Amino acid sequence: MSLEPRELDANGLRFRCLETRGGGEPVVLLHGFPETSRMWTGLMERLGDEGYHCLAPDQRGYSPGARPVDVDQYKYEDIASDVHALAMAAGFERFHLVGHDWGAIAGWAQLAIDDSPVRSWTSLSIPHYRAWAQAIVDDPEQETYRGMLAVFTNPDKTAEATFSADDFALPRATWVHSSPEEVEDYLEVFRQPGALTAAFNWYRATGAHSQALEGAAVDFGPVTTPTLLIWGKNDPYIRRMSVDMARPYMRGDYRVVEVDAGHWLVQEAPEVVHDEILEHLNTNRT
Repeated sequence: MSLEPRELDANGLRFRCLETRGGGEPVVLLHGFPETSRMWTGLMERLGDEGYHCLAPDQRGYSPGARPVDVDQYKYEDIASDVHALAMAAGFERFHLVGHDWGAIAGWAQLAIDDSPVRSWTSLSIPHYRAWAQAIVDDPEQETYRGMLAVFTNPDKTAEATFSADDFALPRATWVHSSPEEVEDYLEVFRQPGALTAAFNWYRATGAHSQALEGAAVDFGPVTTPTLLIWGKNDPYIRRMSVDMARPYMRGDYRVVEVDAGHWLVQEAPEVVHDEILEHLNTNRT
């Protein structure tokens, strides 16, 4: 199944997307930071071969035509609204939803605002978002990540300078599991004017996740949508406490798959991730 580029207009913005035009049920895939829709190509090909119609956008801030300047335009309600608007623009009334990292947070926000269009939900790495946000505060094992958040949200743009130094040496070290083609796609985006700041604005607009606990317009409450969580046991950013804390929020069908991997699940354990997602979609198709 070949992937095709597509541009979609949603919420007054223009999003660059990848699509497999199968005739089956729709699947929307949301990338995280610091990646793009390119991260999903292997999974999209697999799902496309199984008949699913996949759409993976470069999200708000990552698409050149969808890069608002104002930090306040990257709040939870904004990134969730894009999910539904893009699905509608693609002609999807109901869809399966898959997200990793910040894409997973956008997915949890979509469920919190309106779960009715989502047939099934697969979150890679991030357990129920309110549980993880609380664990960032409470879990001693999250101390390193708390330090990262302080850099990412610094208003003097320390994050941008650190991230882009020495021809993006820091993210290159992060992308060691990605193919050279993926890395070039990521760099093509982050070298664009305003792209890095837009990516970090996701952290700034949400108070480094703290607004999931208080102050946000979105209430991250119980979830009844059939949900699959795939979590890497060696993930340095998401520790076990948050996975355990998430369970009371999950009121519908819920399955957790623990993988012997870190944070970059799609690249580190592609066969397991692809198989588990396909099983979840097949179980919840109409």
